[in-house]
Amino acid sequence: MTGYPNGPGFKESETSREAAQAVALRASALRDRVYVYIVAHPGRSADTIAEALGESPWAIRPRVSELRKTGMIVNDGRGRNPSGMSVHLWRAATYAEMKG
Repeated sequence: MTGYPNGPGFKESETSREAAQAVALRASALRDRVYVYIVAHPGRSADTIAEALGESPWAIRPRVSELRKTGMIVNDGRGRNPSGMSVHLWRAATYAEMKG
């Protein structure tokens, strides 16, 4: 298994490591789907992306974090979720931003 951010991260406990290993293949596929969605629909929050993909926010938020950490996506400002809380909006990084 590849470590964070190219794969699910885990803390020091054995159960956390086992959980990361169990979701590694699904996480990779979800990360790809999230990236493709962001490329086509910039300026969306992680929860909006989750809803559009028919996935749980708990499955999508870590994938967004992984994509941000690898530099594939960048913050595109802030918005509000349905409850009025502030959220980050995301877009695909430009080539220059990736090479930054």
